[in-house]
Order: sequence, then structure tokens, then C-alpha cells
Amino acid sequence: MERLNKYLADCGVGSRRECDRLIADGVVKINGKVATLGATVSENDRVTVNDKRVGDKQKNYYLMLHKPKGCVTTVKDDLGRKTVMDLIDVKARLYPVGRLDYDTEGLLILTNDGDLANRLTHPRNEVNKTYIARISGVLAEKDRIQLEKGVIIDGVKTAPARVKILKQDQHHTRCEITIHEGRNRQVKKMFEAVGKEVEFLKRVAVGELRLGGLKRGEYRFLNEYEIEYLKTV
Repeated sequence: MERLNKYLADCGVGSRRECDRLIADGVVKINGKVATLGATVSENDRVTVNDKRVGDKQKNYYLMLHKPKGCVTTVKDDLGRKTVMDLIDVKARLYPVGRLDYDTEGLLILTNDGDLANRLTHPRNEVNKTYIARISGVLAEKDRIQLEKGVIIDGVKTAPARVKILKQDQHHTRCEITIHEGRNRQVKKMFEAVGKEVEFLKRVAVGELRLGGLKRGEYRFLNEYEIEYLKTV
């Protein structure tokens, strides 16, 4: 027996959380009966979503994309903007893991493995994300220390971070910042909290998985070692 939300996620319906919403909405049936949250299924059960049979479990895909600026991190956009899916040519229903802002570039993982997506985004797992940021002006040592200790954004203090100054002059500071939270526009808001504007932002790593020399707009499939690492990070 297997939990229904995991079965649906493995069949490519969506993440476990999205599958739970479908179950709660009453559009999922097991052998013709409306399913409930927490239900389980066996290999002989007939599962439907919106009265359409869910097929066999899918092959899982794991990709790394160098997201460029000027596209949104979503499967589709109601405003007609370019999405990260426009850059991917894979015949599978993939989903971006987490988000990068419209004007932020860098490492983005896409997969149809709902379990992995949940693992990487769930706050309790504290998966590190590392960014290179160019900010206006000089980042004072007291501000760097404050960023590492945590600052208040949207009324809540951020978790401890790591901030390393890479290059600095009187006009700009280039630094590396590592966080494990995934709050909306978090890095930009953190610098705003110490009076600094982010001029450029690029995610270069998720855990120990690094963007490397992948060019903007290009993607590659992860190898077995990288996949296993992400499953245990």
C-alpha cells in the first residue's frame, strides 16, 4: 500500500502538497469513490483525477537550469511573460523547485519528483542556497555582522546567514551570501534592512551543487551522484 498523495506525485500529477489540495477538493477518486486525505492505494486500484485515469508511475527527470533575468519561475504566466519552461525541451511535466525573482538569475532545479521538491523546499531541512550579490556602496563590517546574525524583514527576523565580501570599492560591494530560508525576495530585503540596494543577484549553489560554467538560458541533466546528493542533503 502507498499513500495516495505520493502515488499521484510519482505519476506526475504535481507535488505532494498540490496533490493534497486536489484530494481535499474532492476531484480524486479511488475505484470510483471520492478519496480522502491520508488515503492509501495498491497497485490494483483505479485512480482518477477529474475523472481521468492516472497512468503508470513516470520516469523522474532532474535538471539544472541557469535561469536568466527576464523570465518568471513558474509553469505558466497569466500575464504572458516568458517562463523558465520556455527554456526547457523535455517531454515531461516538470516543475521548478523553489523560485528565483524575475530579475534574478542563476541555478534553478526542475524536476517531476515531488518528494525531492518537497525535501529541498521544506524549512525543516535547512538546505543552503548561495548567492553572489553586487550591492551599491560599501558594506560596513557592522552591517555584514548584522546580516549574519539576522535582520527583521516583513516583521520576522531572518535565520543566521553567512556573508563574505569578495570585492569592494567606494561605489560597489560584491559579496557571497548563504541562507537556508526561502522567503519572498529574501536576499534583497535583507540588504535593504541594512540600507543597501542589490544591483545584481545570482544563485550559484544549492547545497554543494554548484552552477559551474553553465551559460545563461542553458540546462543540463543532473548525474546520478548529484541526484543522490540532493535526496540526502
